[in-house]
Amino acid sequence: MDQSDDTARPSNDNTDEESLEGAAPTGEAEAPPSPEAQLAQAKDQLLRALAEVENTRRRAQREIEDARKYSVANFARDVLNVADNLRRALDAVPEDAAASEDLKALVEGVSLTERELLSAMERHGIRKVDPKGEKFDHNLHQAMFETDMAGVEPGTVIEVAQAGYVIGDRLLRPAMVGVAKKPPAAFPAPGAGDQLDTKA
Repeated sequence: MDQSDDTARPSNDNTDEESLEGAAPTGEAEAPPSPEAQLAQAKDQLLRALAEVENTRRRAQREIEDARKYSVANFARDVLNVADNLRRALDAVPEDAAASEDLKALVEGVSLTERELLSAMERHGIRKVDPKGEKFDHNLHQAMFETDMAGVEPGTVIEVAQAGYVIGDRLLRPAMVGVAKKPPAAFPAPGAGDQLDTKA
């Protein structure tokens, strides 16, 4: 009785294995990129890396140049006071006194010291700005006053109260200047025909 039941019951093991083997895959695997695509990607990455290296090199070079050119800026500002005092000392000497034997050697010595100082400053990229007679430039000059002056084009620097200085292409101190302004319009003088007739 038991043997007949066992032989009559079909086995499902083979059926399950066949169904699993015959089942279609649910998704397809992505195909690897072609060699040409891989080469193009590698080339693009290489170009980007080279560009970044070049930008870094240029930035570092620019910072080195700026450091070399403008490292003396703070020291130069302090030295400007020395140059100003030398110029004031020379301007304070009257012309007749400068020609006398007592002061001639002293004046020449102070003048030589000023020239040497300005020459040393120029060797380090520091240049004096003395714009008398030039057009006013707000990038280099600071206007202290404006005044009328016949025969001078408006906007021309007519007086330099204090010289300016630049280092490289940067301004250390603006020149303090006086500037000519446009004269006011002149009213015409009354003519003979403009006189009032007071006779009744």
